[in-house]
Amino acid sequence: MSVPVPPWRQRVARERSVKQPLSLELIVRTALDLLDAEGLDSVSMRKVAQRLGTGAASLYAYVRNKDELHELMLDLVIGEIALPEPDPAKWQEQLKELIRQQVAVFGAHPGIAQVVMRTPAPTGPNALHVSEAMMAILRAAGKPDRVVAFAVDVLALYATAVAMERTADFGLSDAERGERMAQVQQYFSELPPERFPSITALLPALMSGTDEERFEFGLDLLVKGIAATDG
Repeated sequence: MSVPVPPWRQRVARERSVKQPLSLELIVRTALDLLDAEGLDSVSMRKVAQRLGTGAASLYAYVRNKDELHELMLDLVIGEIALPEPDPAKWQEQLKELIRQQVAVFGAHPGIAQVVMRTPAPTGPNALHVSEAMMAILRAAGKPDRVVAFAVDVLALYATAVAMERTADFGLSDAERGERMAQVQQYFSELPPERFPSITALLPALMSGTDEERFEFGLDLLVKGIAATDG
């Protein structure tokens, strides 16, 4: 007569039976979940493997190393950007909306903008589709090839820089950051105007505006500059 399996072993067996088989998609999604929960520095092959209930060695059949894993996470995030059909009559707003989306999706995953800066040229399929969409919008607007190529690079850098600043960990709470900025304003107000005439004269303007207002100002400045450039 067979001996019944103890209930605790039955539970383990059930848990194992429902565990998803490893795949590249599952590994990258798990890594992104880890990024969202613990930050970029926590995303390692070992920690991702732990979350998947396996050993790090099993991941190397799908991903070459941690750097490649980070790039795959980046492309997964970029895939959240919705791409428009180029409309020459609306090209400036379409371009702005793509940059707004890029800042938003990078901001939703703090640390991913750092991956962009560590990647010489993102070449994942989603990154290529976004680049193609931006170029198509500019080409539909009649911009020369050189302007298109350089503008896409500048806009991507702007979006990444804004996202990095918004998600940067300065080691300060919101209240502490507010206090620090108040101290900066007070310090600027006490600078000798004969040595720093512009800073002291422009202090109210320097300290004005929300992050969003400043972002939109910069974006408008860039797009208007592209509109005025033909070579």
